[in-house]
Amino acid sequence: MTSSSAPAGNNRFAFSSVTLLFFMWGFITCMNDLLIPKFKADFQLSQMQANMVQFAFFGAYFVVSFIYFLISISSGDPINKIGYKKGLVLGLAVAGIGCLLFYPAAQGKSYPLFLGALVILGGGVTLIQIAANPFVSILGPEESAPSRLNLSQALNSLGYVIAPFIGGVLLFGKDVFNSAGGMNAVKVPYLGLGVAFIALAIIFSFLRLPDFKQPEAVRSGASAFRHRHFVWGWLAIFFYVGSEVTVGSILINYLADKGVMGLTEDQSAHFLSFYWGGVMIGRFMGAISLGDVAPSRKSLYMIISAVVGTLIIFGSATAKEHYTHGTFIDPMTILPYVGLVALSFVFFLLGRSSPGRMVGLFALVAAALTVFSMSTHGEFALWSIIGIGLFNSIMWSNIFTLSIRGLGAAKSQGSSLLVMMIVGGAVMPLIQGQLMDVYGVRYSLSVVLIGYAYLAYFGFFGSKNKQPLTEDEADKAMVAGH
Repeated sequence: MTSSSAPAGNNRFAFSSVTLLFFMWGFITCMNDLLIPKFKADFQLSQMQANMVQFAFFGAYFVVSFIYFLISISSGDPINKIGYKKGLVLGLAVAGIGCLLFYPAAQGKSYPLFLGALVILGGGVTLIQIAANPFVSILGPEESAPSRLNLSQALNSLGYVIAPFIGGVLLFGKDVFNSAGGMNAVKVPYLGLGVAFIALAIIFSFLRLPDFKQPEAVRSGASAFRHRHFVWGWLAIFFYVGSEVTVGSILINYLADKGVMGLTEDQSAHFLSFYWGGVMIGRFMGAISLGDVAPSRKSLYMIISAVVGTLIIFGSATAKEHYTHGTFIDPMTILPYVGLVALSFVFFLLGRSSPGRMVGLFALVAAALTVFSMSTHGEFALWSIIGIGLFNSIMWSNIFTLSIRGLGAAKSQGSSLLVMMIVGGAVMPLIQGQLMDVYGVRYSLSVVLIGYAYLAYFGFFGSKNKQPLTEDEADKAMVAGH
């Protein structure tokens, strides 16, 4: 990997700048969870039809990444040709166009046009991710890449935490957590987001970022598939994103089910902050656990980050409650959540700063929480499904860095292939929606359980870095995947 000999200070500036983008796409992605119940009511949709919101957005990940992959195997990796900065600028511009298209979709009251706008928006975010994830991983030593990516992803999760309040209440108004007004309510916020993305594209085009390229390695071929651990990681991204998005997408409807909690839509909406906030807490702790912090200080810093993260989540949720109902959330009611945060800390210690072991352990706990939520009701079902977010936390960062480790010149191609499998966020919610329409919301979580079982296998076994596959074996793996 070559660069323009950027100094360490410039790398820190680059890391800070790109991490802002992680926050932006976390914010915009969480907004989809608010669109689903709105569109379901406004367009009188079934749950499966409403989940087309996620299918359109995350389906774009697959389409764009697949096109990127086809280009890379036929004429060389595009990112290696144009550079990471131009890739980020292009993604921001496309995402901005997608947001702006929400206005005519709302004017025409057209659900298909909304889905088309989500496809373009998702395509832009895909381009940002293809460039941003490997860019963060190479802004320092490979062994500390999981720590950097966990930190960036923590800011991504912060976007998820504040979107239900800042992005929802301040932009949509007090009815953001109700089903009414979905179509007209999206005009101003998405117009503003579109302008913000395009403004960022202009700003990034002028920023001085390290120009990492491998001009001597720009060649055709599907070399990423020659690495066994990459193939397993490729599938792991599918199941991780699919499972995480499925739980987030159904959370409001899940808690509204009479067999679970029987909450109204606006009563259950603030729990989105706790679910996605758990991801943020875990990623901050993961960045510390896998970073260069002195062992004697790791536990203290992890506890501090968990406390601060919990306060941010509680503050966001209770601010929403006060804004919409004039009341505050009793802090005592979130004691089960505090207990789950403490449990995640214990499993960080058991993981002993090993990315693969952490994935395996966290997947086992997420599977157990899924089963517990499916088989209980009331507070037990509520906090167990919300607790899944805490154990999703380190999945993306660790799976991603474990998968591209040792790929060398194929790192950008591997990144595009991993981003392609974010399509799990399109496919699994659709399957869950169909199961929910037929068998009910509890049994529909079985698709999530399958996802975590695979992730446990990847963490403990599939993530091991082995000798590359032969070309024939790589071809078979690629054909099987498609």
